[in-house]
Amino acid sequence: MCGIVGAVAQRNVVPILIEGLKRLEYRGYDSAGIAVIDHEHCLARTRSVGKVRELEGRLDAHMEGTTGIAHTRWATHGRPATENAHPHICRKTVALVHNGIIENHATLRRAQMQLGYEFTSETDTEVIVHEIYRRLEETSDLLAAVRAALPSLRGAYALGVITNREPDRLVAARRGSPLVIGVGIGEHFIASDVAALLPVTQRFIFLEEGDIADVTRDAVTIYDAQGARVERPIKQSKLSADAAARGEYRHYMLKEIHEQPRAIADTLENRIGLERVYEQAFGHAATDLFADIEAVQIVACGTSYHAGLIGRYWLEGLASLPCTVEVASEFRYRKPRVAPHTLFVTLSQSGETADTLAALAYARELGFAHTLAICNAPESSLVRGSELVLMTQAGPEIGVASTKAFTTQLVALLLLVAVLGRRHALSPEGETHIVQLLRSLPGQIEQVLGLDAAVQAWVPFFANKQHALFLGRGTQYPVAMEGALKLKEISYIHAEAYPAGELKHGPLALVDSDMPVVAVAPNNELLEKLQSNLQEVRARGGELFVFADAQNAIREDAQTHVITVPPTDDLLAPIVYTVLLQLLAYHVAVSKGADIDQPRNLAKSVTVE
Repeated sequence: MCGIVGAVAQRNVVPILIEGLKRLEYRGYDSAGIAVIDHEHCLARTRSVGKVRELEGRLDAHMEGTTGIAHTRWATHGRPATENAHPHICRKTVALVHNGIIENHATLRRAQMQLGYEFTSETDTEVIVHEIYRRLEETSDLLAAVRAALPSLRGAYALGVITNREPDRLVAARRGSPLVIGVGIGEHFIASDVAALLPVTQRFIFLEEGDIADVTRDAVTIYDAQGARVERPIKQSKLSADAAARGEYRHYMLKEIHEQPRAIADTLENRIGLERVYEQAFGHAATDLFADIEAVQIVACGTSYHAGLIGRYWLEGLASLPCTVEVASEFRYRKPRVAPHTLFVTLSQSGETADTLAALAYARELGFAHTLAICNAPESSLVRGSELVLMTQAGPEIGVASTKAFTTQLVALLLLVAVLGRRHALSPEGETHIVQLLRSLPGQIEQVLGLDAAVQAWVPFFANKQHALFLGRGTQYPVAMEGALKLKEISYIHAEAYPAGELKHGPLALVDSDMPVVAVAPNNELLEKLQSNLQEVRARGGELFVFADAQNAIREDAQTHVITVPPTDDLLAPIVYTVLLQLLAYHVAVSKGADIDQPRNLAKSVTVE
């Protein structure tokens, strides 16, 4: 899940490439590198371990070039090290950046070593640059060399390739990893994400699976997987260059937490009326396709998986539709029995998560009735590969720990519950109730954001702890899972979530005065049972931290800390309480001096298995 950026222009591209890397750093920050073809037609390269600022500090002030490529890495094959950083170069002639994994790299490496090629890294990527160089020696044409080399690669890739033998040319290719082309005037660019190129263009071509692009200053020529020349449409991005700016906030994550009222309002815009959800928001064929649905299968990864688990409660409880939820990386290796008339729903922030894309492909083989993607990236592979689509309209999410993407996914799932439920168990009054609650949701999120100071007051109780336990019941169990994930992601405190009723089946053995126990306690039919579970914690000397609805009877005592939450309808409680857990994780991580937006070992868009 690395980040790629490249350019062919009439001006010095080094500043453009560096700025692009900064905007792609969410995709990886173990190391970074840049290579340009300088004025003497030599490949000049600089690489460094760490973040883009480390690379920027090592750049030679005289490094210039009008053609170049750059890369920010999330390590897969080979540790984070300068020699493993991209771009990789073969014999001072070909330079290459790569996002993805080459599965047969060991076989290729052995064959290339027998041919006399020297390896300077531990990466799978280096075999690609050697293979392209070998083909270039045979053809003397970079495009032909890349096209000849690709069939020998097994795996996933997005590539940017340059050679000093053709200094005004860049060749790009993609299979299984995202890649876009930015269209300028007398200049063109490539990147893993449009956000990297917004300072220089808002016009983009989205490469399709198997495409190869021949990019020069004045033209882009694209060939499909069969080698035929094709035209791909140029699309105008609605994002502005400052859409991903941090603004007044200390971290992107905090900014994105506070953007949730607006993100939710944007997700609802033009999708709900006074009493109904407009099912056309899912696509022009939605009405006919939804009429055929009798069950739902949700597949996702990480935070999106937690959203799917909450969605299952809603689909079963409100729409009376059977629903199963699975982690994509597990689903794709099972042989499930597919019930007739089942809608296959994928959830993803980026739309490029490798396991989710593979699960979607597998779903087609298995014969699911129809497919729906709930996603935040309109031109992503997931969106393009699904019959129906609902965009979450969260806007750019830079922080690796997902916040607004998660809550807007939950809003999207409620919209889905309404349009499917009206064909089954959901009454018109029930749908109107959902719509009215959704209209009130941005205001409710604003209210709980006002509890930020109360959340910060809990920080000293967590800052020096090594472990934490999160508890919830019903729809609040997946919320507890999400809260635990956030805390472990950014503070590195080991945190686990359990259904509160499972305490006595094992987790209670861990409870003592040194393990904070966080509970989410809305005022619902499970509150009394949750209170009994919390008594089990007290009896073992545990210290409780409870987010409690103002109408319930949980009160503070020597072992119990309570933040009172404004009364919230049980349907919206998973979204409202999630925001408080996000704030808790954020403030604890800040107190520990952690890297909030770029936690160690993680990256935003997981484009490898």
